[in-house]
Amino acid sequence: MTSLDLVIRSRRAIGPAGEIPLALGIKGGRIAAIVPYDSPLAAADQIDLADDEVLMPGVVDSHVHVNDPGRTDWEGFTSATRAAAAGGVTTIIDMPLNSIPPTCDVPALKLKRETAEPQAYVEVGFWGGAIPGNVGQLRPLHDAGVFGFKCFLLHSGADEFPPLDPAQLELAMREISSFDGLLIVHAEDAHCIENAPPVHGRSYLSFLGSRPREAEHAAVALVIDLARRTGCRVHILHVSSADVLPVIATARRDGVRITAETCPHYLTFSAEEIPDGATQYKCCPPIREAGNRDLLWQGLRDGTIDLVVSDHSPSTIELKHLLSGDFGLAWGGIASLQLGLPAVWTQARKRGFGLADVARWMCEAPAAQASLPHKGRLELGYDADFSVLAPDETFVVDANTLHHKNALTPYAGRTLAGVVRSTWLRGKPIDISAGPRGRLLIRGDQR
Repeated sequence: MTSLDLVIRSRRAIGPAGEIPLALGIKGGRIAAIVPYDSPLAAADQIDLADDEVLMPGVVDSHVHVNDPGRTDWEGFTSATRAAAAGGVTTIIDMPLNSIPPTCDVPALKLKRETAEPQAYVEVGFWGGAIPGNVGQLRPLHDAGVFGFKCFLLHSGADEFPPLDPAQLELAMREISSFDGLLIVHAEDAHCIENAPPVHGRSYLSFLGSRPREAEHAAVALVIDLARRTGCRVHILHVSSADVLPVIATARRDGVRITAETCPHYLTFSAEEIPDGATQYKCCPPIREAGNRDLLWQGLRDGTIDLVVSDHSPSTIELKHLLSGDFGLAWGGIASLQLGLPAVWTQARKRGFGLADVARWMCEAPAAQASLPHKGRLELGYDADFSVLAPDETFVVDANTLHHKNALTPYAGRTLAGVVRSTWLRGKPIDISAGPRGRLLIRGDQR
């Protein structure tokens, strides 16, 4: 066998058979050998991880708003991908909004790629957008390599990314089904939201009431009905209401091609603990009650929820209206790209889950959902993308030390378990001081 470039030995690694000791050989940026821990392997270099460290696949975060170009005071590819690397994330897929222009046609995708390429510290792919009037752009975007298409069923918060009404949604789904693409849906029903009580200033419970569970349930029901009729593959974004889980499970048993995700903030926080005026917690759909949170964890346990991704949706501090604490005025989005892995692990271990479960939700499943070959698993032939995690080490979140462009997160002051000691991309540790070396990813790319 040709000598390997590197051997990493870890007494705790998340391999094909779960958490086991192993030695992993790397050649040309890919995993070329996986053998028992003490087995001999010839390599130019060798690293032995510490006994308190776990070798995990790199996290694949398929729900990230980078906002670049156009709103780079909110975030940008440099800050976002540095934050990703610091948090054990080796691949992100960027949402088509809130950049200007949104990624709704091929020229906008080209601009997005030109913007991202010189800044990327990790691997970066792109979602396209499905908005009124761009059905004719969906196949060209698919052919250009986007991983699927995002749509809203109510106002997105960005005027340049309008929602689809039911008839427009069906048109988009029929077109996407014709080339077996994927539609990912912000599932809140506009009619339900319009008829809900309005937000009253600083009251979190008032904000919660303005985004009722029924809005998610109605939107998911519509998506499932149209998926049955069109055959389109669909994915429900950021599930916050556990009420939709039985409906998703039934549809899946009936043959509807549907997957679902939730996010660290829905698995961590509860409405009961959010103070009035604490707009850093505002996101849409909202963080709900503790009992609902427990049911989301059950959805992960039984497999109804497939994956956990950040929905990193940052803004400037000013847009959060912290001084007034007005939930009606504040931007809805949570910055957590750097913190997703420890946030989920902190809660998961309290509930009897292991790191193999976390890796399935945050590495393997997002890679599979986006059809990313060679990502998300420690297996032969896969990219040598890793995070080295000290799962029992804790830290207190200081927003000022994060790589996010704006120092605001609801995790500030919270103690989390799981320190990312290094992040590896294609067999080499990411060194922020050495400059970006992440690639741009294209759907189906076999590199």
